[in-house]
Amino acid sequence: MKNATKTIYLLLFILIGLAATGCSNDDENLEPIDPVGGNIDPANLEGSVDNNVTFDPTETYRLTGILSVESGATLTIPAGTQIVANTDADENPATGIYIVVQQGGKINIQGTASAPVVMRSASGEAGSWGGLIIAGNANSTAGIDATAEVGGIIYGGDDTSDNSGSINYLVLSDAGAQINADSQFNGLSLYGVGSGTSIQNVAILNGSDDGVEFFGGAVSVTNLYLENNEDDAVDWTEGWNGSANNVYVLHTIENFSTAIEADGANGNPLINNFTAVSTTGGTALQFKKQSGATITGLSLSGYDTSVDITEAGRTDLSAIQIDGEDADPSLNYAVTPTVDAASFNWVNNRAEVSVLPATIDTDFSLEANAHYLINGVVSVEEGATLTIPEGVRITARTDDNTEATEVYIVVQRGAMIDINGTENNPVIMSSTSGNSGSWGGLVIAGNARSTAGIEATAEVGGIIYGGENSEDSSGSIEYLIISDAGAQINPESQYNGLTLYAVGSGTTIENVAIMNGADDGVEFFGGSVSVTNLYLENNEDDAVDWTEGWNGTITNTYVRHTIENFSTAIEADGENGNPKIENFTAVSTTGGTALQFKKYSGATITGLSLSGYDTNLEITEAGRTDLSGIQIGGIAASITAAYDAAATVDVASFAWVNF
Repeated sequence: MKNATKTIYLLLFILIGLAATGCSNDDENLEPIDPVGGNIDPANLEGSVDNNVTFDPTETYRLTGILSVESGATLTIPAGTQIVANTDADENPATGIYIVVQQGGKINIQGTASAPVVMRSASGEAGSWGGLIIAGNANSTAGIDATAEVGGIIYGGDDTSDNSGSINYLVLSDAGAQINADSQFNGLSLYGVGSGTSIQNVAILNGSDDGVEFFGGAVSVTNLYLENNEDDAVDWTEGWNGSANNVYVLHTIENFSTAIEADGANGNPLINNFTAVSTTGGTALQFKKQSGATITGLSLSGYDTSVDITEAGRTDLSAIQIDGEDADPSLNYAVTPTVDAASFNWVNNRAEVSVLPATIDTDFSLEANAHYLINGVVSVEEGATLTIPEGVRITARTDDNTEATEVYIVVQRGAMIDINGTENNPVIMSSTSGNSGSWGGLVIAGNARSTAGIEATAEVGGIIYGGENSEDSSGSIEYLIISDAGAQINPESQYNGLTLYAVGSGTTIENVAIMNGADDGVEFFGGSVSVTNLYLENNEDDAVDWTEGWNGTITNTYVRHTIENFSTAIEADGENGNPKIENFTAVSTTGGTALQFKKYSGATITGLSLSGYDTNLEITEAGRTDLSGIQIGGIAASITAAYDAAATVDVASFAWVNF
């Protein structure tokens, strides 16, 4: 937390006796220690929020104890924020790590479909932390100021419309810590929460107890996705009388209890559009005591038992209305699903996700195997290095409010990028949509020479590039996959997969795959950088493009064209810097042109193999007959030559692309 005007008091969590008692009041065990000047340590998130606090979405917060939002305070969590519960059997037991919003406190979770807020555990194991708990002042049959079964939390009052804040686009996983045989944490626990609280677009996954449980209250939930929670997906008791709208439940593991468990006094909650699917049998709906509900739009699939009534002798099921009639345990309710699982595709945007900052002006290292989002331009500034370890996924997100041309990564002059993928674990940059041209790719600007001059302005982003240092280094790239890039600016200017502006020979680029692009795979604007082991598949303009006197080398390149609308395997333009192309194999199943040389551009090419193209070599400059500037296999190029020698690059050497 970087806002020094906000205050959080860190607390000392005393765990003695917790596991044995289960219901002790944790507030009594917590004593405030010295304030930390309004700063929250993202690496050690715990304590008492007693003033309004807003998290920083560029941070990953490590929850190491109880985070308690006190009465009168509001905790705001912006889109893309990730909170990771760090549990340890000795120092940080699962029952001692959770987030609680106390009576009178508020939480505002401001996720979006493209950047949900994520709460999960570091281990990824079900039951490894206590989840999110909200305590309100609405009615409960437990009474006013009742004590919750977890954490000794106080809840319940007489304000049905009580407001505990809002939740939108939250993914919560791995919760449901076990206290004892009778008491457990859930994913989302709602104690006496009032109807003034807004909860929508919530996914709860991989829990060892209930997904969501309502203890009284009148709160409603809309758009709820529940997957593989090992007890009940939805559970209510104590007279809850709100509604659950558009709910999708998926059970693909054993050991779950039900899709719905209802217990206690009947507050007649409304369940509108509820679809539950099981691949392992089990019970769908279970009603205990005299509980009931009004359910419309019910669809069950794959369960052994549709409706289970546990109260001995209960035959009057009029309190359980399903699509306008009394519940009937003999029916399977296997109608067409009323909720489409595809409406929750946004849930897949969450896995271990953090948002990259817009500006990186000091050295910045990502976590190996983590998933990061970019929602706009990410600029690595002069003097800073962005380090990307193996297995990192970077996903570009665009929507109706964000143009594809506004989402890309740029390494400015004097900055560096170090991408350290491996053959078995490459770094991947792509888009959420999977559509070509849906983001701007990776752009690197250097200080090497370009015919555009010193401090030239790029055709994209107003980026400054070009200098006099041919050996300039912008870092290194090893085992990188880029897909879906090539955003369109106008008919004359586009982004590419990898765009290299005057990048120097001190930069290392090896083992790069660029696929499904709406413009060029890689384009060189001057510079002297070389690339080794390059795979280019179905980039809709040119696979390799160069201009402004680029004079580096590309070695071991495989180009694959299986779609229409591409331009060439190579397009060369502008002044001839005589770059070297060594071992270049290009294959087309749709014809087209292989090599195109504009103006008086040229190259020295060895090991060329072309297959399936209608035109192998095209010269666009009218009257150009001297092709000595284009050397292929040691002699001047010929527009009549087939260049169909045996492939010099084996596509199998790029098997890592299909990791």
